[in-house]
Amino acid sequence: MRLGSGTFAACCVVVEVLGVVLFLRGFFPAPVRSSSSSKHQAEPPAPEPSAGASSNWTKLPPPLFSKVVIVLIDALRDDFVFGSKGVKFMPYTTYLVEKGASHSFVAEAKPPTVTMPRIKALMTGSVPGFIDVVMNLNSPALLEDNVITQAKAAGKRIISYGDETWVKLFPKHFVEYDGTTSFFVSDYTEVDENVTRHLDKVLKRGDWDVLILHYLGLDHIGHVSGPSSPLIGRKLSEMDGVLMKIHTALLSEERETLLPSLLVLCGDHGMSETGGHGASSTEEVSTPLLLVSSAFERKPGDIRHPKHVQQTDLAATLAIGLGLPIPKNSVGHLLFPAIEGKPMREQLRFLHLNTVQLTKLLQENVPSYEKEPGFEQFKISERLHGNWIRLYLEENNSEVLFNLGTKVRRQYLDALKTLSLSLSRQVAQYDVYSMVVGTVVVLENAAHSNSRWSELDLLILLGTLGHVLSLGASSFIEEEHQTWYFLVSTLCLALCHDIYRNYLPGDDCEPQRCLHVEGGFDGATPALQDKNTSSAVLELNRGCKSPSSLGTLRGYEKWMVLASPWVILTCCRLLRSLNQTGVQWAHRPDLGHWLTSSDHKAALSVLAALSLAVIFALIQRRCSPASKVAMALGLLGVYCYRAAIGNVLFPWQQDNKDISKGILEARFVYVFVLGILFTGTKDLLKSQVVAAGFTVKTVGLWELYSGFVLLAALLLRPHNLPVLVLSLLIQTLMAKFVWKPLRHDVAEVTVMHYWFGQAFFYFQGNSNNIATVDISAGFVGLDTYVEIPAIFLTAFATYAGPVLWASHLVSFLSSEASSSSALSHAGFCYALIGSFPVSAYIILVTSLRYHLFIWSVFSPKLLYEGMHLLITAAVCVFFTAMDQTNTKS
Repeated sequence: MRLGSGTFAACCVVVEVLGVVLFLRGFFPAPVRSSSSSKHQAEPPAPEPSAGASSNWTKLPPPLFSKVVIVLIDALRDDFVFGSKGVKFMPYTTYLVEKGASHSFVAEAKPPTVTMPRIKALMTGSVPGFIDVVMNLNSPALLEDNVITQAKAAGKRIISYGDETWVKLFPKHFVEYDGTTSFFVSDYTEVDENVTRHLDKVLKRGDWDVLILHYLGLDHIGHVSGPSSPLIGRKLSEMDGVLMKIHTALLSEERETLLPSLLVLCGDHGMSETGGHGASSTEEVSTPLLLVSSAFERKPGDIRHPKHVQQTDLAATLAIGLGLPIPKNSVGHLLFPAIEGKPMREQLRFLHLNTVQLTKLLQENVPSYEKEPGFEQFKISERLHGNWIRLYLEENNSEVLFNLGTKVRRQYLDALKTLSLSLSRQVAQYDVYSMVVGTVVVLENAAHSNSRWSELDLLILLGTLGHVLSLGASSFIEEEHQTWYFLVSTLCLALCHDIYRNYLPGDDCEPQRCLHVEGGFDGATPALQDKNTSSAVLELNRGCKSPSSLGTLRGYEKWMVLASPWVILTCCRLLRSLNQTGVQWAHRPDLGHWLTSSDHKAALSVLAALSLAVIFALIQRRCSPASKVAMALGLLGVYCYRAAIGNVLFPWQQDNKDISKGILEARFVYVFVLGILFTGTKDLLKSQVVAAGFTVKTVGLWELYSGFVLLAALLLRPHNLPVLVLSLLIQTLMAKFVWKPLRHDVAEVTVMHYWFGQAFFYFQGNSNNIATVDISAGFVGLDTYVEIPAIFLTAFATYAGPVLWASHLVSFLSSEASSSSALSHAGFCYALIGSFPVSAYIILVTSLRYHLFIWSVFSPKLLYEGMHLLITAAVCVFFTAMDQTNTKS
């Protein structure tokens, strides 16, 4: 049996997906680990160094604090505490920072800046692998050595309230817990009240040693409204009150205890200017870290500015504070201000334990560890420390003893800094074997594809190659939207030139190409008319049987053909002004920010209503009567949903006093989405058994496309509805006045759909930055977190542009192509144009795996490319299925 080109393309893409998965397995391995990391048995601590005299300090130091309270406010940016917002909305916290018994830091979080990897970093002191951004959706139990496990093994009683990620990472570790879902971003009130309601009782009890409070409301506000929302200030004030209550309770309890308590305020990650997180912008990686304890008493005039540290430094500090071993995989170093009030011998003991732990980790992960500067500094520090111990035991107080101790302490701190930096750079070791095998599979698959596709227009070829080459530079990846904006703009100009060249009479007064508006779509050469042909090369059909000219067109059609490229170019320019994206100019104001501000809600409401009306006008023309009614009611439900959650207003509304979650309204729309999709699927099945199968199938495909449009209208934010409108408008203009009149072949139409799909991915406001993913779309119509629907809705909202353009391609070719093999050829072209950049990017990433921006720029792009490849595979499979139905019919 001979495979058609579409089936062959689908198989190739599936093989390529497997190759990419294998490559990702090698590219995203687990970070460096201690060889004994899975064994939590207590190892004897390193004894205090000695030089000629035996030391009696061979055990772990006792705890420094009786109780530890960790208040983790999700998405707490450093400027929310140390900046103007902190002064305005968090006065008590500001007092603690400026005048209280505290030490403040700006802790840098490494990408990916999402919750689960950040909790792991805080509790283990290690730098999680980038692939944890995927695991964040369903956190598995943490088997790596960490502070929580060590505390439980030491008999500490731990309580956790808040984000359920803690319970998933540390099952059976808490004597009491109350978890809340971290993904239901529409809720920013109850999710925090469920934490605070426990405080009054638990603070009066003495049956706990560690209390963890993880507040999610601030993060949810950021996802829904952004960092400039007035809700941010209210939430910060609420958190300030919580901190004051906790600190006051701890101070009153300290009167009855021998040791002081420790209050830790921190954030897991920051918040970008759009409200998201996940990438490496300054706003996303800079988090506040505040240590508050009466042990940190401050003298009058003692000004302590926030110091810059690593987020991983907290694990070692908490371990020392609780009298626990430092986690084996920790690459952080002790925050020295936390122990600087202790006697010199205790300070050196703590620093020695931390240095020994880092040195062991270095020995297990770096073959040439003896040549590392940090290891040499450690040996010098330990030798000097032994000399100090000998001198200390001989004479307890002298200036020589103090000066030597100061020197040893400085040497240890330098060694810790060097070791920590060296280990952080060794965060991941690539599985080169998996990377090579995956690359070979991908490249071999791409080579097979290349041998079957020989012709594209010069612009398409150069544009595709230029885009692929641009992926080798981090700046081009960060600003990839500019590449696609340039390509589609250039494509519009090329189409304009093509129209004028072929339709305006030349010197001989004869047109250069035949006119074809009323007839069908010519998708292949005569050599390809046989549906059983396996060739994927589509010859450009420039000839015609009879000459024609613009004069044969009615005035309206003639001028629309001439004006369409310019109208499309204007639409693209307007869309560029709607959402600033990328990195360099993302902070600049755009039309989207103007529309979403509370002062312009009326303008947004009018725009949203007009957009929904235009969507109906553009989409209903080929729907069945039942689907037209469903579409109208569904779009009305979209507006009602946005009004319910406070995004837009009804004409009779003055403000948004009655804001809800809009669950009923969203589910109302889902009913019509499913109804339209069901009707389309029914028509596709019906087309296999009725005589007029072609017409029924065409209607069915359009209704499937209409269902996707309605779903996109529901999930996209109101200011992005014009993106959907202009996408439909461009598709209508291209189909009626460009592709059919110019008689473009299947390959050209397929590539144009792909290019516009990529451009609309960025027109939505997306980028190669994970922070631009709008996870709030995953909870539209849900009253609790349900993993599979949330993932699907988030993915669909993110990739609505490519999905809708691919869906339109299937519908357009099915209704217009004159060749039965057109869908097969389109699937082949789509597979090639979608998989070629992935193949090339894998080679680029492999060669750049030690690049400075490998984790902050190249790795997120690799995940995006993987998702694009999955969409390509799904499209090709659908093309193959449609082609098989054509063959049967």
